[in-house]
Amino acid sequence: MKFMKYHGAGNDFLLADNRDGSISLDAARIAAICDRHTGFGADGIMLLGSCEGYDFSMDYYNSDGSGGMMCGNGGRCIVAFARDLGIVPSDGDGRYRFVAADGPHDAVLVSESGLSKVVSLGMRDVSVVDRLSENEFFLDTGTRHYVRFVEGLTSYDVVGEGRAARNEARFAPVGANANFVEVSGGVVNVRTYEKGVEDETLACGTGIVASAIASFVHGDFDELETPFVIPVRARISDLQVSFEYSAGTFRRVTLIGPATRVGMVELC
Repeated sequence: MKFMKYHGAGNDFLLADNRDGSISLDAARIAAICDRHTGFGADGIMLLGSCEGYDFSMDYYNSDGSGGMMCGNGGRCIVAFARDLGIVPSDGDGRYRFVAADGPHDAVLVSESGLSKVVSLGMRDVSVVDRLSENEFFLDTGTRHYVRFVEGLTSYDVVGEGRAARNEARFAPVGANANFVEVSGGVVNVRTYEKGVEDETLACGTGIVASAIASFVHGDFDELETPFVIPVRARISDLQVSFEYSAGTFRRVTLIGPATRVGMVELC
């Protein structure tokens, strides 16, 4: 079984072509493959499958084998993978259309250079943003996210605070990814503790979207006009989130960022 490894802003994945439906992996096998000491190492696994009416489907699994959610960085990476497999958008407009756990998505390849591509990924609309306190929010951008605004993000205890927040009773039984945000110089700086990985990752795409939307609701970008474009800084990469906002709903939500092919690995 062959996998291609990609990373989106440092969030790394193993991807396989499963259009023939021959690959079946249980949670234990996924966890073993993703183990960074005894396996290949990855934040998650994705299987690119077939889906009638779409260019492909995306099945995403965290490194502990759990699934059933969208991954924004993974979404960009699977579009890059589709491109590298020679899959051409069926509608002829250059826009890939695929189905993930949270529903349909579309994406455009913005640019490519060598092994790296920039992908603009359409995300789901967001109509509910719960304000838990002055500096705390909860919302679902394809995955459930808790967002906390903090000071001193660089030295913040993301793992300790993230693990505690991820397991809070108010988010049970599913839990939530925990994002810690500091807005500085018009940029949303974010660090994320991801459930399913149970550690801080270098970036979380749905968390980046959640943090940008929460920053808007928090009042950090009142001077902007629609369509709103918010720059985001993850641990090692710059990304961009854009959206329109009206009648309490965030629409045309887009996540723009890198997707880079690392290499191929083969399972014995």
